[in-house]
Amino acid sequence: MKERITIIGGGLSGSLLAIYLAKRGFEINLFERRPDMRKNKVSAGRSINLALSVRGLKALEKVGLDKEIMSDAIPMYGRMMHSVSGELSFQPYGKEGQAINSVSRGRLNMQLLELADAFSNINLHFQAKCVDVDIENGIARFEMEDGSIKTVQSDRIIGTDGAYAATRGRLQTTDRFNYSQQYLHVGYKELSIPAGEGGKFLMNKNDLHIWPRGAFMMIALPNPSGDFTCTLFMPFDGETGFDRIKTPEDVMQFFNTYFPDAVPLMPTLVEDYFNNPTSSLVTVKCFPWVKSDKLALAGDAAHAIVPFFGQGMNCSFEDVMVLDECVEKYYPNWTQVFAEYQQLRKPNADAIADLAIQNYYEMADKVGDKHFLHKKFIEHELAELYPDKFKSQYELVSFSTMPYAYALAQGKKNDTLLEKIIAEKAEEKITDAAYMEQLWHLIA
Repeated sequence: MKERITIIGGGLSGSLLAIYLAKRGFEINLFERRPDMRKNKVSAGRSINLALSVRGLKALEKVGLDKEIMSDAIPMYGRMMHSVSGELSFQPYGKEGQAINSVSRGRLNMQLLELADAFSNINLHFQAKCVDVDIENGIARFEMEDGSIKTVQSDRIIGTDGAYAATRGRLQTTDRFNYSQQYLHVGYKELSIPAGEGGKFLMNKNDLHIWPRGAFMMIALPNPSGDFTCTLFMPFDGETGFDRIKTPEDVMQFFNTYFPDAVPLMPTLVEDYFNNPTSSLVTVKCFPWVKSDKLALAGDAAHAIVPFFGQGMNCSFEDVMVLDECVEKYYPNWTQVFAEYQQLRKPNADAIADLAIQNYYEMADKVGDKHFLHKKFIEHELAELYPDKFKSQYELVSFSTMPYAYALAQGKKNDTLLEKIIAEKAEEKITDAAYMEQLWHLIA
């Protein structure tokens, strides 16, 4: 008899994991608390765009979805900063040709579900809310759409049920389980810049647009239909907080003061502002992610992170790929599979969580700072001049599959090198191989 695996959470990582494990011949039951988004397109998940980069693409390539997803993805080659006065300045993400890709969360999730549905050994269950998990006996209970309780017994349970996971909640009642959640002081609200006449983009479509304002910011990512999904990140309270904006007049005054060049592009600004919720941003860390050979967590259930490095989905997809590699290596010893998976992923999930928070302050504040921009210019030059010796932290995170923990550590070393070059006023010497030879030990 095939081993039975219950996956709780049919979002991006859960549906991808179901496909990976079904390809290995396991019998998969995938439970999702929301309705089937393929039939309820309105509920196809949050509209916020996702930035798909190398890690996520590699995971999709292994199930043959990479080309289909990329067919309507929009490459973004760098950040376009908008000053209060409307001046534009561009900061490339990496070397020429390197880009992160704007994709629709809802469309990607639907494509993953479509592929999962094509497997005879994947059973999809929607509007099924997990209400209890008996870890030792491999039993999960779900409240179904009609109010009935469905009990499912399986050999393994894997929780991919998001930042507020029921599976993790059950682990929290076990001995020596460590858990922390940290809310960022800023929340977010989605807004939009519609397409112009004939589906025309009203700003450069191949940039991630940022309006950095220190304590807050707005960003905009392009969609294939010509519009941009905008996200306002701002403190919940304070002088420039969501709590200060209460009327349509407040909205217009605030945006005319801080984002004047965007206002003419946002005809539904007031409606969007009051119709769309203000949501919070949380970082979740926990340990252990696994319980013997019975249960494992993956994706946001194990490590919810804030979105400022565009790596939430990419990290979760990398979880799936690493778990699958551990199955390849150690199956049928599931205790070893789960232990190795946890050992490989936990340090890297912690690292990208810290990097994502670090990147918030960079995007909101530092991208407008002259010293920071000067440092970024030198960093870009070094990456171009010495591709075998120097890689920026951003390149390591977004354009490679090097461990996130390595990228975090290397970024600190890179900063020491860049600050030394600036302190010695040696910017013009970076083309001098002999001069640079004296400095490479700083990042070794």
